[in-house]
Amino acid sequence: MNATPTHLTAHTLRLILGDQLNPQHSWFATVRSEVVYVLMEIRQETDYVLHHAQKIIAIFAGMRELARQLAEAGHRVHYLSINDPANTQSLTDNLSVLIAHFQVQVFEYQDPDEFRLDQQLQAFLAKPQVQAKPQVQAKPQVQAKPQVQTSSPFGISAGSSQVDSEHFYTQRHEAAELFANRKQWLMETFYRHLRKRHHVLMDAAGKPAGGQWNFDADNRKPWKGTPPEPPDLRPEHDHSALWASIQAAGVNSFGEPRATQSRWPINRAEALQQLEHFITHALPHFGDFQDAMSRKAWRLFHSLLSFSLNVKMLKSQEVVQRVEAEWRAGRVALAAAEGFIRQIIGWREYVRGIYWAQMPGYDEHNYFDHTTPLPKWFWSGDTRMNCLAASITTSLHNAHAHHIQRLMVIGNFALLAGLDVPALHRWYLGVYIDAFEWVELPNTLGMSQFADGGLLATKPYVSSAAYIHRMSDYCKSCAYDKKQRLGDVACPFNALYWDFYLRNADKLKSNPRIGMAYQQLARMDDSALAALRLRASQIRGQLDTL
Repeated sequence: MNATPTHLTAHTLRLILGDQLNPQHSWFATVRSEVVYVLMEIRQETDYVLHHAQKIIAIFAGMRELARQLAEAGHRVHYLSINDPANTQSLTDNLSVLIAHFQVQVFEYQDPDEFRLDQQLQAFLAKPQVQAKPQVQAKPQVQAKPQVQTSSPFGISAGSSQVDSEHFYTQRHEAAELFANRKQWLMETFYRHLRKRHHVLMDAAGKPAGGQWNFDADNRKPWKGTPPEPPDLRPEHDHSALWASIQAAGVNSFGEPRATQSRWPINRAEALQQLEHFITHALPHFGDFQDAMSRKAWRLFHSLLSFSLNVKMLKSQEVVQRVEAEWRAGRVALAAAEGFIRQIIGWREYVRGIYWAQMPGYDEHNYFDHTTPLPKWFWSGDTRMNCLAASITTSLHNAHAHHIQRLMVIGNFALLAGLDVPALHRWYLGVYIDAFEWVELPNTLGMSQFADGGLLATKPYVSSAAYIHRMSDYCKSCAYDKKQRLGDVACPFNALYWDFYLRNADKLKSNPRIGMAYQQLARMDDSALAALRLRASQIRGQLDTL
């Protein structure tokens, strides 16, 4: 797949990464014959962690579709497929070859969202003989960074400039500036800051709509089967030929490929259609049931837009504006609109700020020193614990699970059982179609595992079986008894929950948000505490067979 004649030179080479599939970027406003756009399917990106098959397929399909659209619009496009003989399978090695081949004078790229790619490109540009050059005039809306001179192994030098991806509300550094010298970086602080700045869900007096910032208390209802889950109106794609090429290239993956019936959008038009379906059919009930879980409905009222957003087919601003407009038109409740908007303008922007402020090194945090290997059922879903079987099977089957399944079922168990934090991070990064390190790492290490010691979260997000029973139907047909703490049929969450607090009392007892747990433990006698410790130890010793 190569839409560019190989014998032509080019003044400028522009790199488009696999999560930069925004056809509305200002780069594309003008067709310039001297500019070549390059997209690459490379083993470097398929192999840095073990990815879900659907994730690889969907990103490659989106890349190919964007390349097709750009070529159709008259742009010059050079596309390296995964099995192209000329593909070195390395980002920077391919760039060196292409800079030499096209005799490129200027190399440009959009800000990468992952630290490793940012560092790789910076190192590439910092090769010997680098010389500063005057900054070129940026196009409208593109924030160009100083242009430098880089040299390839083939002796070709090219100026370079880095531009904004034109996607986020914030720049990388804004969270660090806002939270300078603060011990805790609270999302609520960041969320209110952005709501005020961009006048999102604010009234004419500059106050939050409805008189409060957060409607979480209204959004915690379990789902009993009504209203029914909306129909899945996403189009189906047959990517069997693409999947065959991925397999032929030797790429390893896990999860169900579902290559003949892929439901993930391949372009902006499909993503916009999915947004409208969500607005019409699911948003009215999203708030009430955003934390609910059920074996009868894996999607419930969630938008499934995170993939489209994270590969930039959709802009976060347009999604927020669309949801707010629906509330202002009186078609959805404020609690539903606020709950959804908080996920985007709150959590999504916030964790990106955490990521760029704390890297490098954030991925090395392990506050509780957890090192237990992941149970084998993380790769199969084959466990008798209904909640984990449902959440992991959904993840393996759909490359998706919603935030409560990720946090309060899978993440909750991982923290209570003391699972290896780096291994868990790699699993989350690989299994979910929307997982890129900038968004996944702070959610896993900070929010889910409290591995940063409380920089992000004010307390560990753990619970016994009671929470899972309250928010789901998982406990009804489970092999384990949600009410029992001890014995072979007792739900493992219960003993693990109390043992977690006992094992980590030196680090957690002074936390004012979890004082109630230690008050309850203080009322238990020594024999009861010893029995809980023993049961938890037995569970941790037989994780594979739970």
